[in-house]
Amino acid sequence: MNIALIFAGGTGKRLNSRTRPKQFLELNGKPIIIHTLEYFETSKDIDAICVVCLKGWIEFLNGLLEKFRITKVRWVVPGGETGQDSIFCGLQAIHESCENAEDTLVLMHDGVRPLIDTETISDVVSCARQNGNAIVVTSAYETIITVDENEQVDAVVDRTRAKLARSPQAFFLSDIYGAHVKARKEGYTGAIDSATLMNYYGMKLFTVEGPIENIKITSPSDFYIFRAIYEARENSQIWGL
Repeated sequence: MNIALIFAGGTGKRLNSRTRPKQFLELNGKPIIIHTLEYFETSKDIDAICVVCLKGWIEFLNGLLEKFRITKVRWVVPGGETGQDSIFCGLQAIHESCENAEDTLVLMHDGVRPLIDTETISDVVSCARQNGNAIVVTSAYETIITVDENEQVDAVVDRTRAKLARSPQAFFLSDIYGAHVKARKEGYTGAIDSATLMNYYGMKLFTVEGPIENIKITSPSDFYIFRAIYEARENSQIWGL
């Protein structure tokens, strides 16, 4: 079984969304989270979906799932204090009802990355089934540097080898759930995503090149970029481009 675990627990502070969390902001009458979920809903490679949601917005989300006919969602669970905690909440819900964790693939994806596509989802599933995991990446098109404690440049990264890690990030449930359980026992809380966590525990990670437009909407400019790309995609369908 292939399960999508969608994280929709952010509050949108950097987006200055005062009335509702960023994942529920709308474009063309449809919330961002629904734009995202529709790709996993229509993917032939996804069997079920789990959504981790802000506790106070679960009822609202359930209404959206019904309105937009998202039928693959089997779990909607409240998140935790941190992103790492929230992912664990989703994994735990899946694990409790899963009969074969060794053969269940979990694709973790940000609910505010609505510019993913079904082809990339299929590529992730294929890579993870073959290699044990898959991390969506894009090439770095600008110079990447590292700085010291004084904010002075101490290294310039070879751009030909640099990639930006995005999502989905796929692992077998037994591996990713086990790593989260271990991290909680050891008090490790520094994982900003699943790739960071699994790299910390020594797993060799494999990559899948994804669309450069697969951005995470965290600021007002990101939302305007999303709108522009969405409208361009819609226009290309209308004009048959």
